[in-house]
This record gives sequence, C-alpha cells and structure tokens, in this order.
Amino acid sequence: MTENEIAKVIFDSALEVHRALGPGLLESSYEECLYYELTGKGLYAEKQKPLPLVYKEVKLDIGYRVDLLIERKVIVEVKSVEALNDVHLAQILTYLKLSDCKLGLLINFNVTLLKNGVRRVVNHL
Repeated sequence: MTENEIAKVIFDSALEVHRALGPGLLESSYEECLYYELTGKGLYAEKQKPLPLVYKEVKLDIGYRVDLLIERKVIVEVKSVEALNDVHLAQILTYLKLSDCKLGLLINFNVTLLKNGVRRVVNHL
C-alpha cells in the first residue's frame, strides 16, 4: 500500500473510534482503540515505537517514542488537547525526519468533528 492508501485507512479507523468514544478521553485510550482498529484491518502497526536520535555517527536512545507507526511508512501522533499548535507540528516533523518516513498524521480526538482535528504532515526528504 502507498502512504496515501494507508492514510485513508487510518482516517477511516480514527473516525470509527471517534464516533464510538467521542471527545474528552485520554490520548492513551484513543491510541489503544486506533491500534485495535488498524491491526484488525490487517495493517502492521507498532505502538510506542522507540525512535533513536542519530547525531553524526552516534545513535542516542533518548526517549523519543512514536505513538503509532503503520506499515513502517506512516507515523500517527494521537492527541487529546483543546487545539493543535505549533509544538505538535514540530514534534511530528521531527519524528518524520528521524524515521525517514514521508507522511505523518497528527490526530486530535478532542474535537466535535474529527475532520477538524486531523493534520496531514509531509516530510519533504
């Protein structure tokens, strides 16, 4: 599957989770439910995937963790906040650069309409 095809499945799955749970829960609740939906649809998903920082020739394990890495191609950062801001965008851009992934989805479940809480982020390698 391409990154765009994977993103469509992720969005549809997130929509399903949001319809069932609504806004107002912890990020970890949405993350677990989204993971359940994606693996149930046959996608390879890794949750809380460690992401090392490579500085020059040194690999530093300093605690970066991607919420969900889908098919080793698309990063999903799950949020449950009042509003997405520049720090959230910077976080997913950093994760995309460190992982060499091209596409990330920043999903804020704490919204009335999920489409208003999704940000598609592209890493222009």
